[in-house]
Amino acid sequence: MHAIGHYINGGQVVGTGRRADVFNPATGEVQAQVSLASKAEMDKAIADAAAAQPAWGATNPQKRARVLMEFVRLLNRDMNKLAEALSREHGKTLPDACGDVQRGLEVVEFCIGAPHLLKGEFTDSAGPGIDMYSMRQPLGVVAGITPFNFPAMIPMWKMAPALACGNAFILKPSERDPSVPMMLAELLSEAGLPDGLLQVVNGDKEAVDAILDNETVQAVGFVGSTPIAEYIYSRGCANGKRVQCFGGAKNHMIVMPDADMDQAADALIGAGYGAAGERCMAISVAVPVGEDTADRLIEKLVPRIEKLKVGPYTGGADVDYGPVVTAAAKERIGSLVQSGIDQGAELVVDGRDFNLQGYEDGFFVGPHLFDRVTTEMDIYKQEIFGPVLCTVRAKTYDEALSMAMDHEYGNGTAIFTRDGDAARDFASRINIGMVGINVPIPVPLAYHTFGGWKKSGFGDLNQHGPDSFRFYTRTKTVTARWPSGLKEGGEFHFKAMD
Repeated sequence: MHAIGHYINGGQVVGTGRRADVFNPATGEVQAQVSLASKAEMDKAIADAAAAQPAWGATNPQKRARVLMEFVRLLNRDMNKLAEALSREHGKTLPDACGDVQRGLEVVEFCIGAPHLLKGEFTDSAGPGIDMYSMRQPLGVVAGITPFNFPAMIPMWKMAPALACGNAFILKPSERDPSVPMMLAELLSEAGLPDGLLQVVNGDKEAVDAILDNETVQAVGFVGSTPIAEYIYSRGCANGKRVQCFGGAKNHMIVMPDADMDQAADALIGAGYGAAGERCMAISVAVPVGEDTADRLIEKLVPRIEKLKVGPYTGGADVDYGPVVTAAAKERIGSLVQSGIDQGAELVVDGRDFNLQGYEDGFFVGPHLFDRVTTEMDIYKQEIFGPVLCTVRAKTYDEALSMAMDHEYGNGTAIFTRDGDAARDFASRINIGMVGINVPIPVPLAYHTFGGWKKSGFGDLNQHGPDSFRFYTRTKTVTARWPSGLKEGGEFHFKAMD
């Protein structure tokens, strides 16, 4: 067993005080212990970041971008190493882990364009002899509080634009899988990032509150559950910070009668069960329109689900998904499955008795499929965050649309259809932040923005894309008037303007 501390001022340091166990989800064994920072430790890391930031903020954007260029090269060099470490602590398969790193890397690539993205505006002769221009300037010290389910991607979504804009960045990653964020910090140092500009401080609520209450921290980004998102948003805003928080999700996929049913079923398998369902963009509710559509969809889904292979990331390329992250997560999923049964849903595929020989103590959950779920059931209302797909039958398109629109979450949604008019109507009317048309997980590419509506997102600006540069900078507008020079006898004589 090894100890994981913090990454402070360009190197790993041993934390003091409390520690938490880091598990191997496949075996249930404790494989490391991570330090949980005190308020004093967090405050010191923030103070050191503040001391390092002015020189970085004064560095021209092109030089900052070159550090990110080298970081991309190093990420590609160490892709397999990062993925293996990620799988070992989170449990997801190696292909999923590589995808985690890759989607973060793509945002870093986008941020290499910082010199263009940070350009201000200029107006010549806004008035008599008056020019106006704007500048985007860094906030100073900013922070990110990131979740366990994407320990590479989401830290990079936060840190890359923050650093490209000239800020210092405090990262408080999940204490459940802390190794990859530490490795990312080491790679950024190797890429040439000056010491102190990226501080990785591991911790729990004490560390989070220290970030929220520290007046030096100007902005905070968070991804996690909605109750914690609401807490961080309200406390951060009350302390005068710029805050963006992304919470839970309950993503619906509407299946129209004219949909390609094989395509829809394949999409639901990947979107509903991939990464053990531990994705905020997972499809957890299938909404077939019409009884015949529902029957045909269920008929396609059942054999596909029954063929899913669940196992550890070391189990080979044919493993479809691995364990969930903790024993508590497994227990919560089981409790919600039981509630679905008790409340009258039909459990078509029952994964409750799943047991993997040789990994009996691991946090594995078999795949579940519910049919005839209603909107009053807990399995419909709550985010399960596990390999459980609920089917809610709708009589009409408008009823299906209303289900997604009336739900308190608004992260992602999808429609599968051959009808362009229906797809266009759906995209226009739906009150959800990210929409897929025959695409089950509509995560935008790095140069567009990622963000949910309703109780899935708090704050005015979203993650990555141009919004990230707006979030991590403030705009300064300059109005300039210069003395006029009147040429007399071949020389300029300057006088102040009236």
